[in-house]
Amino acid sequence: MQEHEAWLTALLNRYLAGPANSILQAVNYKVEDPQKPWSNWLAIELLVFVIIILLFAVLRSRLSAENPGKLQHLFELVYNFVAGEASDNIEHHSSRFVPFFGTLFIFILFMNVIGVVPGFESPTMNPAVPAGLALATFAFYNWAGFREQGVGRYLKHFAGPLPLLAPLMLPIEFISHLARPLSLTLRLYANMFAGEQVTLAFLGLTYLVIPGVFMGLHVFVSLLQAYIFTLLTIIYVSGAVAQEH
Repeated sequence: MQEHEAWLTALLNRYLAGPANSILQAVNYKVEDPQKPWSNWLAIELLVFVIIILLFAVLRSRLSAENPGKLQHLFELVYNFVAGEASDNIEHHSSRFVPFFGTLFIFILFMNVIGVVPGFESPTMNPAVPAGLALATFAFYNWAGFREQGVGRYLKHFAGPLPLLAPLMLPIEFISHLARPLSLTLRLYANMFAGEQVTLAFLGLTYLVIPGVFMGLHVFVSLLQAYIFTLLTIIYVSGAVAQEH
């Protein structure tokens, strides 16, 4: 079933199909329709990226310690929340990881919420987007573990506390860690896809009060899923950098 082409996707396919095809051909990706290399999830994800960049450019120009504005208060609240969660779960030096956690939370939240805007859909409804975020999380927490503890000490965590248990623990830990990106992907994708379908179903029935309720529910689910994804990332990093005594 062919997806409905959003107006932004149609615009990019009309004027930027050539550059998109060139990039995709460079990475040996076969496009089904060269006239339409852009898909909704990619176009809207790039739009979210641009919105966030512009928003923080405006915020940076208006930063003030004496007279902070409402936008600064809002993002300070987000920062304090994410930093607090990191501090509660990571034993030492949690502040070094807060930029990644904060970026992840804001990026996911914006991609989730933009689906409420007429003419757009949440990029996280496409499995490729949650999968990319999950792989980034997987790479980040393993990198943090190697950096914090060194290669040898970090790999010893996979062998368990007793040498005799190493042959049993290694495959279990290996499978457990590989399952994490899959779990993150399915959780975010399934919840956002289901929420979007419920909202669209009620919008098709009536355009009055009931859709507004479900759109509010969609915003709540968007916030919740961004929080859960970020919290799990914090927990994974905490386990990777924990110093066992």
